[in-house]
Amino acid sequence: MIGLRPMSEIKVPYLDLKSQYLSIKNQVDKKVLKALESTNYSLGPDVEKFEKNFAKYCDAKYAIGVNSGTSALHLSLLAADIGQGDEVITVSMTFIATAMAISYTGAKPVFVDIESESFLMDHHLIEDKINSRTKAIIAVHLYGQCVDLNKIRKIANKYNLILIEDASQAHGSKFIDKKAGSVGDIGTFSFYPGKNLGAYGEAGCAVTDNFKFSEKIRKLRNWSQERKNFHDQISFNYRMDGIQGAILNIKLKKIDSWTKKRRIIANNYNKFISNKIKKCKELNNRHHVFHIYSILSDNRDSLQKFLYSKGIQTGNHYP
Repeated sequence: MIGLRPMSEIKVPYLDLKSQYLSIKNQVDKKVLKALESTNYSLGPDVEKFEKNFAKYCDAKYAIGVNSGTSALHLSLLAADIGQGDEVITVSMTFIATAMAISYTGAKPVFVDIESESFLMDHHLIEDKINSRTKAIIAVHLYGQCVDLNKIRKIANKYNLILIEDASQAHGSKFIDKKAGSVGDIGTFSFYPGKNLGAYGEAGCAVTDNFKFSEKIRKLRNWSQERKNFHDQISFNYRMDGIQGAILNIKLKKIDSWTKKRRIIANNYNKFISNKIKKCKELNNRHHVFHIYSILSDNRDSLQKFLYSKGIQTGNHYP
């Protein structure tokens, strides 16, 4: 954000989580208190219920709740046996977590650039980056719009590569009639508070139709314990907590109506923002959920300062 300005002077906040909370306050407060009374603070029935509900929402067979979108990416790569000496192709314009998760495994991130209209991974550039060390592609549905999943899935199949969808910004987004996360071998989501489907803290999820992958991720998130105090591999404490599961179950029922409102606002921006500003284009056969309404300007910094002087907050994704 640019400068310091009293919140009372902000006319258009970048994100208004307080108003969103107040709209569901009674439901949330009741469920959170119930979760506290149950003492199911780590995993538990609320998380299991959310996993079933979110898998259904994504048209996937399995969902595994974890403690962040970064953890979902990390475990998905490990489930696909990505490790030291391997290469994973992804896009250069994304949040650092995409590349960092690859590095966690010991593999090397290999970057391709974006398309000029959608700001999404340019599938035309992928094959030139493939070699004998390439093991996977992470396609990022940046800002809430899906990449061309047909083209990237075809490339992955041609070279026998794992396809992971980083859908951390694309809850409910569609490519043709396919939900984000349902086309790749694994789809990963972040429920960071500012996301379209956000927790009240940190949380994430991986979805897949592959039982083997689902079981590996499920074990790796919880110290590889099939029974208490028996650990058969190096693993992690990446569990989703029960309170977040309870909250996400409430918000999941609201996400489609909230997305509809986002799309109405984005359509108004498209109409009234000058064509001198380059706007992210919603491509054919896509359902953009507008996690971020993104623009490009040659005078970015001065434009941000001007908007801020008028009480309009903006963010810089990514400098």
